Amino acid sequence: MKAVDFKDFGEAEVLQLVEVPEPEVRDHDLLVRVHAAGVNRADIIHRRGGYGRPNFGDSEIMGLEIAGEVIAVGSDVHGFGIGDRIMGITGGGAYAEVARLDYRMALPIPGDLDYVRAAAIPEVFVTAHEALVHLGRLKYRHSVLIHAGAGGVGSAAIQLARAIGARVFSTSDAKKLAHLQKFGASRGIDYRTEDFVDVIKEETNGHGVDVIVDFIGAPYLERNVRCLADGGRLIQVGILGGTEGARLPLDRVLHGHLQIIGTVMKSRPQAVKHQMVSRFAACWSRHFEEGTLSPVIDSVFPLAQAADAHRRMESTLNVGKIVLTT
Repeated sequence: MKAVDFKDFGEAEVLQLVEVPEPEVRDHDLLVRVHAAGVNRADIIHRRGGYGRPNFGDSEIMGLEIAGEVIAVGSDVHGFGIGDRIMGITGGGAYAEVARLDYRMALPIPGDLDYVRAAAIPEVFVTAHEALVHLGRLKYRHSVLIHAGAGGVGSAAIQLARAIGARVFSTSDAKKLAHLQKFGASRGIDYRTEDFVDVIKEETNGHGVDVIVDFIGAPYLERNVRCLADGGRLIQVGILGGTEGARLPLDRVLHGHLQIIGTVMKSRPQAVKHQMVSRFAACWSRHFEEGTLSPVIDSVFPLAQAADAHRRMESTLNVGKIVLTT
């Protein structure tokens, strides 16, 4: 089969379309003919060497989410059969014509959703649900600040927060603010020209927000804490801005009874990942069938142009998900 691989870490041009053996089916696996695969920030980190040469459980080939058709099932699989249309989260191996995944990380594709849109759901919406609902405990009439709202997880999180009935604030650059409002944000904040702390204080009459979902890290930590209402939760999903120089106002954490919670799916035990997927499916599957939730597609590239897909993500121009097709 054809897959995207690389010999040396580096820039996008190291990615090459090569021939590799098809994965073997283990007892708990689905073998899937991949029609589409989502591109994630973790893939960029993988290509640059941030994880070394990882095997996240299914393959050393990069790629963490797929949509396709089941072509074989393991002996311990329940609930899926050959020919089923599925989407799911892989432990590597998505950038290929055939991939395998633990059947408990797979979900039926809702309704008549096409493969491209289905491939844009699993990683980002499961991550957004875990951050907002399971860890953040976001509820109706709560308020939430979602940073990087035009990205894959950000756009998913805004939609989920809106569906919950929360008041949503979100940061991005000026060119993308209109998109944030389409996703469901009540107020977009241009992080280049506005101080989000000042905006949140003004919009909430000094009360602050109940939940913050952050992908940036050190540059935002102190300001995030100062944006939280008493009892608020900061959910740290990424550290795109690095970890050096972080300042934590401990007095505010202490007297405000605040919580700072980190979450990364890749490093969780497999049983916990199963629970994350199950929690998401129980809450939201029908919303995709009804059309009240929809993945946001920025662009689509053939598998052979994976390097161009990575360049698109690295440009930071994308709004929503970048998807590869086989």
